[in-house]
Amino acid sequence: MDLVGACRAFASVSERGSFTLGAAAAGIPQSVASRRIAALEQHLGDRLFDRATRRAVLTPFGRDVLPAAQRLVRLADALEHDARQARRRPLRLAVPDWCPPRELAHLDAEARDHDVVLDFRPAPPAVRADLLRTREVRAALAAVPADEAHWTVPLGVAAALPPAAPTVYLETLRPGRGAAGTRAPRVWLQPEDDVPHVRDRLVHLRDQLGLRPSQVAVADSLVSATADVLGSADLLLCSAAQAVELDLHWRPVGEVGLVRGFALATTYSDDADRLRPLARAIARCLGAPGEGEA
Repeated sequence: MDLVGACRAFASVSERGSFTLGAAAAGIPQSVASRRIAALEQHLGDRLFDRATRRAVLTPFGRDVLPAAQRLVRLADALEHDARQARRRPLRLAVPDWCPPRELAHLDAEARDHDVVLDFRPAPPAVRADLLRTREVRAALAAVPADEAHWTVPLGVAAALPPAAPTVYLETLRPGRGAAGTRAPRVWLQPEDDVPHVRDRLVHLRDQLGLRPSQVAVADSLVSATADVLGSADLLLCSAAQAVELDLHWRPVGEVGLVRGFALATTYSDDADRLRPLARAIARCLGAPGEGEA
């Protein structure tokens, strides 16, 4: 038996003194109100209304239990109100600090269609992990190796001027003989790519190719890295989508395939279920070419 529904019908009818008016106030047909009250009477073991009169007149038993029924209805209403408010409470999500505002806005709008309100916390990878660990956010787009990822983003290098070849080989950056005093072109890593599964592979390739240690460097920010590239022959490690946004010319790297990997990490498993329908919108924020599944 629906105890709350039966108590709601009982309270509504008793307050209005009529099964017809009480049922209408409760938003149910009169026949449904009658069945619910009859079920409640059977459940409680006595009559709530005197059926000998045309009006809905309470029996002594009905008068005694009515206050408790009214309290139950009020508590149920308060529970539903609190649940609605809780669903509207923003779900804090740590995202890469380079995600395009337009795509984040579209993600936010789509989330609202799924009754989820997002509160974004843009941050680099290490900070996103700390925010989740300390529960300052309930979910984060964590930087992970490709084999652990829900979304993957191929990386290449971007330059201020269009490279002559469709693929850039980093061995072409190796300084020639007699270039000891000259500044060799650098490959700049933005903070997002200062993670072992990207940085260490690029450093290993640098050493294999005989490049100078300074030719692979981590920038303080995406802005500073881009500024260095715009004013020199340096290259920026980035995705193709980022290169378009920065008005740079992107090419894949010939010697190695580098990939950004992202996984949805949550404090509570229910949050992962709530965010799963947003996988495509998240992929667009990350510049992932596919439509990843969270």
